[in-house]
Amino acid sequence: MGIYRDRVLPHLVDRACGSRELSEWRARVTEGLWGTIVEIGFGSGLNVPVYPADVHHVFAVEPAHVARRLAEPRVAKSHARIEHVGLDGQLLPLPDASCDGALSTFTLCTIPDVAAALGELRRVLRPGGRFHFLEHGIAPDAGVAAWQRRLEPMQRRVADGCHLTRDPVALVRAAGFEVLRYESRFARGPKPWSYMTEGFAISA
Repeated sequence: MGIYRDRVLPHLVDRACGSRELSEWRARVTEGLWGTIVEIGFGSGLNVPVYPADVHHVFAVEPAHVARRLAEPRVAKSHARIEHVGLDGQLLPLPDASCDGALSTFTLCTIPDVAAALGELRRVLRPGGRFHFLEHGIAPDAGVAAWQRRLEPMQRRVADGCHLTRDPVALVRAAGFEVLRYESRFARGPKPWSYMTEGFAISA
């Protein structure tokens, strides 16, 4: 699993999460970010092309070396300075109140201790700083949700701990954020994997 997780999975995620439709979702979720931001689950840099012009510095947190290598061409073209600062969103090597914003896309599903990661984001955000998130999660349709629960053990094994049944809005609220806006709906693709939520919150 070590070789698969570290060398194969980053390529699969880069392809699966790099579709045109998901790029449109990424462009929407990054709107309104500015200044210095921290992005947990930076991955292969799929958000880099859609960073707003007002974003000038990005602290990137990503554990996979291959994903960071895949990101290099995107990073090279970025108008923002991108600095890799850590491997674990649950423990950010950044000072308190050092970021204007935070970003997570398809990351809260995988982090083992989501509460710790969201607590770290609250810590490093300045007062009034915004946390923007784009995540898949538990569907409102009972039949789809039942399949998500059946498939989740397999999903966690083949996708590095990725959960299908987490509720991103509930997680963000439970961490002490005030969710100011969100939109949830099915994207294209198999329904157990395609119920998406995009939104932003501030520290309450």
